[in-house]
Amino acid sequence: MNSTEVTSDYIHDYSIVCSLSAACALSAGAISITILILIQRIKPRLHTVRHLLMCNTCIASILYCIVQIYNYIFLFFFPSVTSDIYCQWRAYFAYFTISTVTYSFLIQAISRLFISVFSIKYKCLITFKTHYFLIIIQWFTVIIIPLPAIITKDIYYRTNQLCWVPITNIIHTTYAYITYYTIPTLSVCMIYIFIYYRVKQAKKEARSLLRLIHGEKRDLELLRNIVILMSIYLISGIPLVLFLFSSNRILYLIGLVTLSLAVAVEKVCTILLDHELRQVIRKLLIRKRRITPLDNRHTTRRYQEHHIQIQQVIVQPLQKTRNTSF
Repeated sequence: MNSTEVTSDYIHDYSIVCSLSAACALSAGAISITILILIQRIKPRLHTVRHLLMCNTCIASILYCIVQIYNYIFLFFFPSVTSDIYCQWRAYFAYFTISTVTYSFLIQAISRLFISVFSIKYKCLITFKTHYFLIIIQWFTVIIIPLPAIITKDIYYRTNQLCWVPITNIIHTTYAYITYYTIPTLSVCMIYIFIYYRVKQAKKEARSLLRLIHGEKRDLELLRNIVILMSIYLISGIPLVLFLFSSNRILYLIGLVTLSLAVAVEKVCTILLDHELRQVIRKLLIRKRRITPLDNRHTTRRYQEHHIQIQQVIVQPLQKTRNTSF
């Protein structure tokens, strides 16, 4: 009797948390699709390498949202599927989509490094072809990184639980946190520090090259935005990191929500931090307001008042002329 009550409470908690997480994932997916449509339709203003990499991150976010919702559906609606192999593949795709998001920010930082440091000497590094190559490398990397989820037997089916690496498996858990979070985050921070150092050096040496002073300031600002967006994911992972050391289930449940919430918040911040994209949305909203039809009753009333005023202007001079004629 006690075990049944514990199981029901466990599922009830999961249902609340997964519902919130799925709602955040749906919101993030909708915003990501909106950004993709805007960038695709606005030509040529948003057709830049920076927005190309932004679209890559949006695609990664959409895949993450789809996989998360798919795992929640399996947890609640298909409890009869108890195969360890299916569980391992669900874990693989979950880790795969997490990696696609984090490493997409890394190639954005690498792009800023190419543009700010190597663009003068190596013009080919700032072309679309090079950035397509970066995207291909990123996707091959994130396909390989989560392979331990299906190669090893560390992940197996557990009743009423999502398919993740068990916390008791220290080696695999440590590998996951290092490869999925630590490496891309530290790399982005190192690139940011390097470009920031170059800007400081340019100011001290008072170089006359506008590209080195004004251009790198712009690159530093864009890279700072990348760090801000990356920090959102880092903050969202704090509850899960604390869960590793405390094994407190509440922290684990909070972490499930914050991960999906971070994707939605990051997409909103992407719009707010990107000047061109923000201007495009603002113009679309202003145009929509102008196109909105007026109330017919209000228009008719104004027309009648205007017509009465015209009649008064015409009739008054006629009355004066009649009086004078008499």
